[in-house]
Amino acid sequence: MGFLRCCVYYAFLGVASFVLGRLLPKSWFRGDSFPYRCASWEPALYRALRVHDWQSKVPDMSRIVPKLIPAKKLEGNFRKQLPRMIEETCVAEFIHCMNSLAGLYCIVICPEIEGWLTSFFYATVLNFPFVLIQRYNRPRLVALYARMQQREERIARQKAAN
Repeated sequence: MGFLRCCVYYAFLGVASFVLGRLLPKSWFRGDSFPYRCASWEPALYRALRVHDWQSKVPDMSRIVPKLIPAKKLEGNFRKQLPRMIEETCVAEFIHCMNSLAGLYCIVICPEIEGWLTSFFYATVLNFPFVLIQRYNRPRLVALYARMQQREERIARQKAAN
């Protein structure tokens, strides 16, 4: 019975966190600032974990509810879409981290071993991989955005010089 209560709690938590993720002001999240900025050791970790190989195999909310979450593929005007994509990776990371912490409440709901195992599974299998994916992709998006800005500035300087 405790396991079932935990599952109901996690279903509620999933719906509530999805709504929260859509409502949070995106301006609160900056991909180039703490805690979303990538640490120097992280790329080696992502290579060791082979995030690139398995990231496309996990469920993606942008494919499940495309009208509510921007697609992960950049089409059209990349320059305009990149800042939003970077913010979305921050929001997704924040929500998955908060879900992992809120998921610990299942230990209170079910203090037996089922509660502990369910909480561990929820954090490590249903949330942590998504945090890794966001942290793996964001530095590349930030770097791409910086290169695009530099290119635009260079072109503007060239036009001004002519």
